[in-house]
Amino acid sequence: MGRLQWMEAMLPLGIIAGMLCIAGNVQYTIHKAAHGRPKHIGNDMWDVAMERRDKKIVDEKLSPAAN
Repeated sequence: MGRLQWMEAMLPLGIIAGMLCIAGNVQYTIHKAAHGRPKHIGNDMWDVAMERRDKKIVDEKLSPAAN
């Protein structure tokens, strides 16, 4: 009996791990649905500035020439 006591903890630990996985996937899905792409992990001010710059460059290339 004493040798299998650790198995009693497996069910609650499995439930907790499963709920953490579900919560993470729900957050991922909601963010992807709202923004159209996965969240960039560790996004700092430099990354935000580069995204703005890239978006500006792409928008300028796609807009018709003013000539």
